[in-house]
Amino acid sequence: MSEFLTPEALSALLQVIMIDLVLAGDNAIIIGLAAAGLPKDQRAKAILIGIIAATVLRIGFAAVTTQLLQIVGLLFAGGVLLLWVCWKMWRELRSGGHHDELEGTEAVAGQDLNSDGTVAGAAPRKTFAQAAWQIVIADVSMSLDNVLAVAGAAREHPGVLVFGLVLSIALMGLAASFIARLLNRHRWIAYVGLAIILYVALEMMYRGGNELLAQLN
Repeated sequence: MSEFLTPEALSALLQVIMIDLVLAGDNAIIIGLAAAGLPKDQRAKAILIGIIAATVLRIGFAAVTTQLLQIVGLLFAGGVLLLWVCWKMWRELRSGGHHDELEGTEAVAGQDLNSDGTVAGAAPRKTFAQAAWQIVIADVSMSLDNVLAVAGAAREHPGVLVFGLVLSIALMGLAASFIARLLNRHRWIAYVGLAIILYVALEMMYRGGNELLAQLN
């Protein structure tokens, strides 16, 4: 317990919580958007499969990512990948794709949030196989992003890393629809999370770059 009480650990813990909050909500919205074009009876099944798959992938990635980041050069590569995630999130936030996010949020929450008489009714129709494929691709990308960001923020605090991964899984499994609605209503939370992920990415690149330079010298 004392590991969590140092200033460095508390700072890492706050970063991890914010990263988990934003990425879990983002993942839920993407899963909802992929499932939004399905009939109502298939939509809930697709979202449940997506959340279960994301949970399993997070556990799997966590088992190997922390070990892989010990290899010289991969910490820098992980930072570059997170930097790309930041750019992607920034582009989505600035592109005004609020309509798509609303459709995804309605689908995962199962509620008519814009009072148009339908739940994700404007989403293009698709087959269950199409939705499942989109969800799998999103889950692989988002789960790796989440584990990398949490591992980067936790740094040399394994207790914080474990807490962050457990929290990530709990948020996806128990509170995905609540977080999706929260992010849809309060956009500033996503910007704060984006800033933290950017900081973690740049720090990983800095530390990874120093490791590479040390090996070259």
